[in-house]
Amino acid sequence: MRQGVNRNMVFEEQAEVLASVEHAGEQFILRLNAPKTAAHAKPGQFVHLRVSEGRPLRRPISIMLTNPQKGTVDLLYKVIGEGTRELAERKTGEILPMLGPIGRPFDLSDSTRRYVLIGGGVGIPPMIFAADVLNGNRLHKDTDVVVFAGSEVKFPFALKPSQFLLPGIGGNTILSIASLEERGIACRLASNTEMYGCYAGHVPDLARDYLLALNDAERNRCTLLSCGPHPMLHAVARLGREFNLPTRLSLEEHMACAVGGCAGCVVKTQEEDGEHYRRVCVDGPVFAAETLPEFAD
Repeated sequence: MRQGVNRNMVFEEQAEVLASVEHAGEQFILRLNAPKTAAHAKPGQFVHLRVSEGRPLRRPISIMLTNPQKGTVDLLYKVIGEGTRELAERKTGEILPMLGPIGRPFDLSDSTRRYVLIGGGVGIPPMIFAADVLNGNRLHKDTDVVVFAGSEVKFPFALKPSQFLLPGIGGNTILSIASLEERGIACRLASNTEMYGCYAGHVPDLARDYLLALNDAERNRCTLLSCGPHPMLHAVARLGREFNLPTRLSLEEHMACAVGGCAGCVVKTQEEDGEHYRRVCVDGPVFAAETLPEFAD
């Protein structure tokens, strides 16, 4: 039976805003001082932020990076409503009540796998977090990490041409997220907006080109991890079925309590012991694609 999150490992912190940087398309990278969350967070988990005193309902935001030594947590979000707009108005030194880290993370324990990380839009942060952890835990010489990221607005990161050659990736698809590149992590970008140096199309199609170019032994070593909008997750689930690869999806859902009490974020699953309705906040947000009937098309 699938177990939910251990609530004893969810902390309530008064997170201080250390920096809030705006990027194109009303995207913001927020750095918070939250030492307990920073010390315990794992890729795929999220925090639940109260954006202002006048708005009691919190907002769930995926964790992009942590620095346990400095006690910091980095988040990326896009302004899409009144709550996130109020969050964008928060200044350095202000305090945001926060619960975290919440949810079941990605399982990154198998050092013999090649992890292919596919992120879209505000689903990119969990992929960056997972890549960072995998890169720091290379316990086996065969462990590989490849990141494919897609966006329909300008990427909110410094970009640079990649030094890594990837099978199946055309010569015009050269740009990488600079922070990943500098840590030795292979990455390529996709967009439908004719961005220079990016693959012209959807990010799952870019990942498919890569998988097709691998030999059978290398392809069969791959595990797909993904977070992003539902149409993209459908495409990634199809990709996993096409190549018969383990596929893990991190779902994005509206949440009220985010600790499993309200059951307002349930998703239907089909598991070995039958059909269930699981809470995305604590039974997820990461699920095996094959357990989600919604993504079986």
